[in-house]
Parts: sequence; C-alpha cells; structure tokens
Amino acid sequence: MKPYWYPAWREEAIEQLNVKNDRLEREFHLGHWSRYDYDITTGRLLFSEDGATKVIAGIQIAGSTSAKADNWLWAWANSNLPDDVLSDTKLVRTFGEMNGIDELAQPYVTDDEVEVLGWELTAVAVRICDALGAYRPPRGEGGALFLILKSVNWAG
Repeated sequence: MKPYWYPAWREEAIEQLNVKNDRLEREFHLGHWSRYDYDITTGRLLFSEDGATKVIAGIQIAGSTSAKADNWLWAWANSNLPDDVLSDTKLVRTFGEMNGIDELAQPYVTDDEVEVLGWELTAVAVRICDALGAYRPPRGEGGALFLILKSVNWAG
C-alpha cells in the first residue's frame, strides 16, 4: 500500500541523492580513498590513505541488503544494531506509518534487484531525514550495508 504521490516523490528522492553524492564525491573524494573504516558504536565513517585519516563522516544506518534472500532489512528492525545509529530510520518508519507506505513501515522489502532497492530506499531515508548523502561500503558476503551521511568533514 502507498499513496498516489509516493512513486514520484520516491523518484525525486533518488535524483536528489545522486546530486548530493556527486557533490560529496567532488568535495571529499568519497569512494576514492584507499581505506575506509566504520564504527557503528561511535557512528563514524573514516576514509584514510597511507595510514592517515582524511575524511570523517557522522553516520546513521539505513539498512542492509541480502543477495541470498533478495531483500532489504531496515536498520530500525535489526536488533543487532545499537540504538544510537537508528534514529533516522525510526523517522522513516514513522513517516511510512503516517502516510500508509508499506515499504517504509515493514521490516523487510523484497525485490529481485536488491542492490538497486537498497540505494532507492536509502535515498528515501536521506530525503526524509534531510541528510547530506549516503555511502555503501564494499561487502563480500552477498549483501551490503547502506549508511546515511549526517556530517562530512576533512580530518584535522
């Protein structure tokens, strides 16, 4: 279930995320640093090169995908995550409940193209929470973790 306006609104969210991520790429070179590390307990994502931290981002977790199950799991529904990195997705769930948007209010969303789905739902979260952008760290287990970027700054 979803309201008539949601598909166009969701498409706008995807376009907005692309613009935001392009700006972060230009300004902070995200995706081009030789190393990244994230710490969900501190809510930080660090980009480094030659052992030196170059960029520090404050994060929330949007959710994760599973290629094996072809699904997305919202971070708010993942009991393994600390509450400190879930406030944005809790807002997404509330938005979904208030507007009758099932894919935002239910824990799992299934789709054959789960990687695309992950980016699309993260875009929706970024729009609802007025975040700066999003990042998906590489992951080798057949799924991915999607992060909402709340702040991005040069280190030092």
